[in-house]
Amino acid sequence: MKKLCLFLFSIIIVTSFANAQGIDRSKFITDSLDLYVNRALTNWRIPGVAVCIVKDNKVIMMKGYGVKELGLNNKVDINTLFMIGSNTKAFTATALAMLQAGNKLSLDDKVTKYIPEFKLDNQYAGQEAIVRDLLCHRIGFRTFQGDFTFYNTDLSRSQIIEKMSHVKAAYPFRTKWGYTNSAFLTAGQIIPKVTGKPWEIYLKENIFAPLGMINTLALTADISKSLDRTVPHTLLNGQLTAISYCQIDGLAPAGAISSSVNDMSKWVMAQLNDGKVGSRQVIPLAAINATREAQDIVGTVKHLNGESGYELYGLGWFLEDYENHQLVMHTGGVNGYLTSVTLVPKERLGIIVLTNTDQNSFFEALKWEIMDAYFKRPFRDYSAKYLALFKTHQAAEGQKDKKLRDSVALNRPPQLLPAGYTGKYINDLYGSMTVTQGLNNDLEMRFEHHPKMYAHLQPLGGNRFYVTFSDPTYGKAVFPFTVENGKVTGVRVKVADFVEYDPYDFKRVP
Repeated sequence: MKKLCLFLFSIIIVTSFANAQGIDRSKFITDSLDLYVNRALTNWRIPGVAVCIVKDNKVIMMKGYGVKELGLNNKVDINTLFMIGSNTKAFTATALAMLQAGNKLSLDDKVTKYIPEFKLDNQYAGQEAIVRDLLCHRIGFRTFQGDFTFYNTDLSRSQIIEKMSHVKAAYPFRTKWGYTNSAFLTAGQIIPKVTGKPWEIYLKENIFAPLGMINTLALTADISKSLDRTVPHTLLNGQLTAISYCQIDGLAPAGAISSSVNDMSKWVMAQLNDGKVGSRQVIPLAAINATREAQDIVGTVKHLNGESGYELYGLGWFLEDYENHQLVMHTGGVNGYLTSVTLVPKERLGIIVLTNTDQNSFFEALKWEIMDAYFKRPFRDYSAKYLALFKTHQAAEGQKDKKLRDSVALNRPPQLLPAGYTGKYINDLYGSMTVTQGLNNDLEMRFEHHPKMYAHLQPLGGNRFYVTFSDPTYGKAVFPFTVENGKVTGVRVKVADFVEYDPYDFKRVP
């Protein structure tokens, strides 16, 4: 933790610089960025951050801050691996666009041409969906729909694709944008059908290796074997805690890559240099252009500077306007990690921010601060603004949770004896889960496809139970059981929005 004197000193330096007139704001990078980041490590309680800025095909700054794991003196360096989450999507989309540029496929080919078993609950959508639909989130699913079933589970990629047919799509086909991780998995599975090589091998041979991304890993199963890696962290009951790596290789093309700022700088420089590394054309320009062509409307976005603008989606990239600049960007979030990658193509500016906690907005705040510096806009201290919003939200969530814990402490008995709630339950999409009796009136819930995770249920009175998960990523919730004629018929399960917004209704097996 940094001392208060450093915190105050950093405010004076940064604010004085910002208020000075006639000085190039880009000097924020050389004069104040270290202080700004180190202050954030303390204020946000972030163990480690890695930052890189690329401008005009040069690395302007690249640095690691903080530590790989809380409580250990193992400092982050430029080659330290972070899980980059959904920043993986741009790699998957680019790989498919490269195959199109090489006349190996068309992004307008039907998905069933390559994966005949692909089906959706909306039969027409399943038959007519093209590769492009998968890469721009317009197959009809609501954002994160199905992800409790698909994320961090023991399901294989083929099993996930099969289960997509059980998702009751929230929207008609191609009518509304909805962020869909399983669609990106499906797109990634087209690569081996065309090339004969798994997604992870194709990326290594055709993107990672040619760009010199020698430390980047495609699969989550591999990060724990690396010597220079961060550890994921989250806030658990207000305490920053190291947690386990998520295992999402079943969804790998949507979010499994781990990389460093050094490796990511090579990806970003190639993106800003029309796909070239020196004189070598590693990524065809046609492929880069294809991923940046707007495909769908996400909505409007309101920035903290008060401006509003459009938000569109290309293929694996969000497209926004900001301060009269066109942005190509994405963020990534998996258990214990939040990251951002931002391109300003016309300025040949790229910004990479990697963090190893999933409880911060600094990964977003810093990119806006850096852009404002280059765009010669006033200093706004986005980190402080985001932090105020974050603390307000945390306080509100804390109060809600305290009320529930206070209700548990009243020891209100459930309507039925604990044995009345036990048994096997089924959900058409997810599969099965079982409820067993714990101590006193408590229950325990275990899920078929999450073998390492369980839920602890404490009675709130009636047929409602306060739920905490062994994996804090899944949050805290209230599960209501449905009772008819004195017998339990089902239960509604809801995990954290970070995983999925939609609840799951499980029916009890008689």
